[in-house]
Amino acid sequence: MFSKTVLTLLGSVALAAPLQANELREAVADDMPALMELYRDLHANPELSMQEFETSAKLADRMRAMGFEVTEKVGKTGVVSVLKNGEGPTVMLRADMDGLPVTEQTGLPFASTKRGTPVSGVESGIMHACGHDTHMTAFIGTAQQLVERKDDWSGTLVMILQPAEETGEGAKAMLEDGLYTRFPKPDYAIAFHDAAQFPAGMIGYSPGYALANVDSVDILVKGVGGHGAYPHTTKDPIVLGSAIVMKLQTLVSRESSPLDPAVVTVGSFNAGTKHNIISDEAKLQLTVRSYSDESRELLRNGIARIAEGEAIAAGMPEDRMPLVTFRDDEFTPSTFNSVDFTEEMMAKMRANFGEERVMQVPSVMGGEDFGRFRREDPDAIESLIFWVGGVPEDRFAAAQRGEAQLPSLHSPFWAPDAEKVISTAAEAMTRMTLDIMTPANGG
Repeated sequence: MFSKTVLTLLGSVALAAPLQANELREAVADDMPALMELYRDLHANPELSMQEFETSAKLADRMRAMGFEVTEKVGKTGVVSVLKNGEGPTVMLRADMDGLPVTEQTGLPFASTKRGTPVSGVESGIMHACGHDTHMTAFIGTAQQLVERKDDWSGTLVMILQPAEETGEGAKAMLEDGLYTRFPKPDYAIAFHDAAQFPAGMIGYSPGYALANVDSVDILVKGVGGHGAYPHTTKDPIVLGSAIVMKLQTLVSRESSPLDPAVVTVGSFNAGTKHNIISDEAKLQLTVRSYSDESRELLRNGIARIAEGEAIAAGMPEDRMPLVTFRDDEFTPSTFNSVDFTEEMMAKMRANFGEERVMQVPSVMGGEDFGRFRREDPDAIESLIFWVGGVPEDRFAAAQRGEAQLPSLHSPFWAPDAEKVISTAAEAMTRMTLDIMTPANGG
């Protein structure tokens, strides 16, 4: 996800970066034993998207005990916690709660043994293979620090626990359930995500577009079936589907600007049942990635045009044109980090953590529905999502030497250095919030 040059710099400089002692860091360190106990519990008990019933209830109780006004079941399983503390800006902090249908293979003593059935209907193991357990734990750590420092800030703190980030449903569900009408609308929205690409405790950020639009597209390629020995009596959907796959590659190589990143990937091509039968249909499944709305529209229009055009070129009857379905219910919009706000916050993080631990990194083509929260009112909401490295330093160093391969997010082997992720993220989110809510003294 990040370039070799960036990773080399991280390996050669950041691993040895010292921690500068300060009061907040010491306070977070004091909380870490209890936070790690919570982390191990969350890790061992993951729940699938829109099934986060026990997780949300457990964390809602903690927020309520800290003095927040807590509302559960927002967007089905989401939790909104509000703490009003005088006049000032409204800051929203988000953590996502859902695990993945992955059978854990980390070997950790607190590894998940849970099983469940996602919307696909196929039972599997469940694992926090994307690190959302670290997100939730740092969220609680941040809440504790901000509650203890109520005399140091003024404004309204809105902390949300979001369901179903992995399926792209959660942010949309909470917004549709009145997140910005039933509760204070934020002036600032902040989140973080653990990262499997650089050392634990590193902070990475991308001003502007940070993550991509994600579209899922189905193409039903219709044909005229028949005997494989007599192809001239048929219209072969496999040949037509193959032509469509190849032509789709030109959307990126010949129609998109080289300066505007785009991805069109055909992830599935299914057709036929037997060696000597030409089927009457083929099914393609695509994932399409872009940053801007204009780029997204170009790709979507191009997919529909190419599918129809290749069918016409193949002599397909008008009533057998391909059926292109854009699965807009699964769409995840791109995530845009407000440029000036991001640069301002990260300059302060450099001053706090040291130049070596905070680095601008390339944007990625992965998706994250956090972008929806800013998109609701981009002129009024400043937004930032940043990365916190999770790779244990010895593993990262071994990978730099070519002696090991690092598991990615969503891998059954992903086991971050949770203590460094949580402590770094909790300190960073607390500092950012204090800075926004106490502008006179910079937090």
